[in-house]
Parts: sequence; structure tokens; C-alpha cells
Amino acid sequence: MSAANPVTLPLAEYKAKHLRCEVAGKLATLTLNRPERKNPLTFDSYRELTDIFHAAAKDDEVKAIVVAGAGGNFSSGGDVFEIIGPLVEMGTTGLLEFTTMTGGLVKAMRGCPQPIVAAIDGVCAGAGAIIAMAADLRIGTAKAKVAFLFNRVGLAGCDMGACAILPRIVGQGRAAELLYSGRVLGGEEAERWGFFNRLTAPEAVLAEASKVASEFADGPTFANAMTKRMLEMEWAMSVESAIEAVAQALCMKTEDFARAYRAFAAKRTPVFEGT
Repeated sequence: MSAANPVTLPLAEYKAKHLRCEVAGKLATLTLNRPERKNPLTFDSYRELTDIFHAAAKDDEVKAIVVAGAGGNFSSGGDVFEIIGPLVEMGTTGLLEFTTMTGGLVKAMRGCPQPIVAAIDGVCAGAGAIIAMAADLRIGTAKAKVAFLFNRVGLAGCDMGACAILPRIVGQGRAAELLYSGRVLGGEEAERWGFFNRLTAPEAVLAEASKVASEFADGPTFANAMTKRMLEMEWAMSVESAIEAVAQALCMKTEDFARAYRAFAAKRTPVFEGT
């Protein structure tokens, strides 16, 4: 498993090797870019994605992230010949190294403070479905085909945090159905189940995801980061434990909070700066 090139800061200056990484203003767009193969993941693209999300957590200029796939598909998951084949030949140590690395991608996505919006059209399967799941919001199309395929290849559905995160999105019973069966979840059903936040036309899905992410990027980004952290931490807490007194008090010390008050008093729309 070769390592990707180290990710430099700021992300706007980073030249990705295994996907497209583009930064426009406050918005970073990561595009899985092997459209001839429906954008499968390789050892290198796993590592580079993980490194980019770790770097994003330290990039003060990037305020939101879009993840997309090129050529009308999101991602077909792990490349059969570049990942699955080598895994069959690996020993336990190598396999554990691989599964730790893939889980590390989900941890990096959930750990970075920026909201992540996935733009999903066409095939979204296996590890591709996991990346979509690990995003904060998912904009889909009626043509999208989401499938958690792990049991189809003799593996447990618990891969990469699916048994922890997917029930939070669609509910325990529906998550169990998807992870036990590996069946395809169509776009319209995915919206009804809450996996997709909304549907749009295929030709508009990236633009819609970018619009949503840009709105977050223009918002109170310190507060957004706090919201993301609390959403992650409070799932297993009681309501009594989860009352966010300290978190909200910290947000009240930001200049964005004062900006919102001054704008309201002046009957203007607040312009947030993330501080």
C-alpha cells in the first residue's frame, strides 16, 4: 500500500495526484476522477482523501467541502483489481493495516470541522456509499443507486463505521436491511428514507451541493464547527448530559454572534466571518 503525496497547506495550493482537489474561495471540492471505471477507490486515493480531510481541519480558509464523482457516477467502491485482488493475498497484519486505513478516512471526515456535502449521481456503492454516509448532507438524484455491498463479497456490514452511522441517518431497521441484504437503494427511496436530504436533476446535482455548501461556508463557521462536533459527541449521551452550555457560551463569545445582533438591530442581513 503506497502512500499518497503529503498534503500541503493551504489546500488551494495542493496538487492532488489521485483525485481532483479544487478550492474556490471558502469552498473545497473533491472529485473522484476515474469516470471510465465509475470512480473506484485505490490504496492511494484512500490515503490521499484521508490526508486532505486531515489538512482541511487545519486550513482556516476552507469553510465547507463538497465530495463528488466525475462522469455521472459517485463511486463504485474499492477497485476490484487494485484493492480486492491484493487483499485476498494479504496476511492478517496487512489486512488490519488496510481496514484501519479505510476507517481512518471516515474518522477524518467526521473529525474535520467543515460541513461536508456529497453530490451523488449514478453508482454509489461499497466504500463509495460509506463516503456518502460519512458526509454531513447528501444531495442525490433519482438515478442514484446506493448499495452497501459488503455482505455480497462475504464481509460484515459493519465496515468503516456503517453500523454506527447508518442507523443514525435512516433508522436501525432500515440500516439492518441495507447491510444484511446489500440491495440497491434507489434515489427516490433514498430521499424518503432520509439518506438523501433532497433530490435534484443529474445535471444540477454538483451545483446544488455546491450551493448548499457555500451557504454553510458563508454562515457562522465557528458555530457550524461546534454543531458538527456536538452532533458527533451527543449521539450516545442523555439529554441531561447533552445540554450544550459550554459549547453555546463559547459561540456567544465570537464576533459573529455580535455581528448578528448588530445586523438585526440595523435590520440588515448579517455577514459572518467565522470569528
